[in-house]
This record gives sequence, structure tokens and C-alpha cells, in this order.
Amino acid sequence: MDTYKTLKTPVESPVHKVKGSKFISYAYPVQSREEVDLILKDLRGEHSKSNHCCYAWRLGKEKVEYRYNDDGEPANSAGKPIYGQIQSFELTDVLIAVIRYFGGTKLGVGGLIQAYRESARLGLEHASILRKEIKLPFTLEFEYPQMDKVMRLIKEKQIEIVTQDMEMKVRLGLLVSKKNEAAFRKSLVQMHEVQLEEPNGPN
Repeated sequence: MDTYKTLKTPVESPVHKVKGSKFISYAYPVQSREEVDLILKDLRGEHSKSNHCCYAWRLGKEKVEYRYNDDGEPANSAGKPIYGQIQSFELTDVLIAVIRYFGGTKLGVGGLIQAYRESARLGLEHASILRKEIKLPFTLEFEYPQMDKVMRLIKEKQIEIVTQDMEMKVRLGLLVSKKNEAAFRKSLVQMHEVQLEEPNGPN
């Protein structure tokens, strides 16, 4: 796959009520576990009187990392159905958290699974979902006389320049779409004076 789906902007779902309990879903585009932790901390602060803040997240395009958490609800009754909606919508680089205010009536495991799944689904149905290209980070290093040749290649392949370091040599940080990777590498074979550093992983 050369593309992936994620969220354009954060979104809050309408309140989902089940037997007095209120469920509110929040969905966020995220790039790291640190970002996930900060968002969850803010949410718990904003909803300090709530009973549960259950969540699931997924990061990565090809090497996928994920977690889900029931936050005190019975095992696999909250986080797992939330994560199921991330899978159903085929999303990555996303966090979904569902806040629950207990309404006095226990829902049972089956009722909780349905309530958390439905709340997560409502949140994603209200979200703007983007399909984005997978891009690979490369670094090129070369002497100044090669500049024109390299810049022509960058323009031809529609490559994004993210960093520039121009001292004794030119050093460019690039993002190359996965679909153009093979053509990009092939073109560089002809440029013996240009050094290519391999990517650590997709962006």
C-alpha cells in the first residue's frame, strides 16, 4: 500500500446515552505515544468527575503499534471495542478516547461493549478522514556543483525538502512518496557524486 487513512482534525462526538450513563467520544490525529499521553492527561483533567476514560490508539503505516485500555471497566469491554472501530475505519496515527459518566445502572459486559463501540463509531462518523501518501525520509549529501542536477530530480519527482544544511557540502532532508521510491533510487544510481542515507521508516 502506498497510502494510509487518518483524521484531518480532532473531533468530539455527540453524547451517547445508555440507561442513564453518558458516553462522549473524542478522536485525534496523533504522531507519537508522547502526544497520546498528553492528550489523555488533558482529557482526564477536563473530565475529572467522570468515572472512566477508556481509549485505543494506533500508530504507524507498515510497522503498526497499538494499545487499548479499559480504565477500570471489565476486561475487554471498552478499549478493545474502541480499537475495533479504528480497524473498521482502517485508520492509523489516531487516538480515540471515550469518557463515561456512570448513570446508576450497570450495563453488563455486553452492554458496555456495545456502548463503547457505538460511541467510538459516532465519533469517527463525525470526523473528516484523509487518505494520505506514505512518504519515506531520505538524506542526500553532495558537493555544490551537483546542485542543479539534484534540484531537477527533486522537481521532476515532486519530492518534498524538509531540511537544508549548506556548509562545506550540501545536505538535504527529503520526503519521497513510496510510489516514487523506486524511480528516485534509479535516478540516483546515475549520480555517483551524490550520497544517499537510507530512511529509518515511513512518515
